[in-house]
Amino acid sequence: MSYDGKLMAQARAHFESDKSKYEAAFRQKREEIYRRQPRLAQIDGMLRSTITQVIAAALRHGQDPSAAVEKVKQQNLTLQEERSALLLSLGYEPDALTAKPRCAVCGDTGYTKDGALCDCLKAYYVTEQNRELSKLLNIGTQSFDSFRMEYYSQEKWQEYGMSPYENMDLIRETCYRYARNFGKNSGSLFLTGTPGLGKTFLSACMAKEVSQNGFSVVYDTATHVFSQFETSKFRRGSEEEQEEAAADVKRCLNCDLLIVDDLGTELVTPFVQDVLYQLINSRIVSERKTIINSNLTEGEIRKRYSPQIASRLSGEYRMLNFFGDDIRKIKQRRGLL
Repeated sequence: MSYDGKLMAQARAHFESDKSKYEAAFRQKREEIYRRQPRLAQIDGMLRSTITQVIAAALRHGQDPSAAVEKVKQQNLTLQEERSALLLSLGYEPDALTAKPRCAVCGDTGYTKDGALCDCLKAYYVTEQNRELSKLLNIGTQSFDSFRMEYYSQEKWQEYGMSPYENMDLIRETCYRYARNFGKNSGSLFLTGTPGLGKTFLSACMAKEVSQNGFSVVYDTATHVFSQFETSKFRRGSEEEQEEAAADVKRCLNCDLLIVDDLGTELVTPFVQDVLYQLINSRIVSERKTIINSNLTEGEIRKRYSPQIASRLSGEYRMLNFFGDDIRKIKQRRGLL
């Protein structure tokens, strides 16, 4: 899995902030307990100091510290029993004064012993990624469970040999399985069809599901993607805009799943054609997955761009053809918009 550097930095910052708040809350609770029972503060001080003092004294006199250590252990056990009893009498758990990490797996470092990203830090990354995705997608409410099939006619369309309802049932299941089982062998998808049939909605569902499984996801419109490539290559705009564009280009090329929305709405130029081919081809070569949404058919893609681009799409992408009546218009007729 690959992680976006900017989002990981944000995730790490929130992770450390919450860790500091957790530690501060523990210290505050400890001071409250000490105020209620000062003897507990004395016991903790004794537990912290006795072992090191005894061992140091034994070593200074050239003695075997084993006997001294055993004596200290017995003293400490007595102190710990007294501490537990006092805490219970105050209504606290016996380990209330023992500092414990929020995550037992990584000890609040964010990384496991083998250096892998811990699930606790992954959760922070997913939150940051979902916040980024939410700038363009309503991933908070869009899910496979909320996808409404009632807007698709069950009357058979002769040119397709099935009804829009049957077709969308297959597409929904395909997208659901794609998102749930996303990984190295997932392949890429091309969602095509007229506007208002659910392409963006299902893309949002897949983005949310894949992101929650810990993969890096970038969702953007085709127009903005090409604009950022152009800004980065020709160094247009302010220095800040150039840096942002360069970061966006890197994210598009390196993320686990790239979702490009509304391909075909941009102005086609030789540069746009080069970028589109580079984007498609480089992600195929690096085995990174892409989902492209477009109102264009395969034939229109070939005419608008190039045979090479059309060939890469038809050869490497699974085509999902949406058809039916515009859902927005149906909702308007029903007074739902």
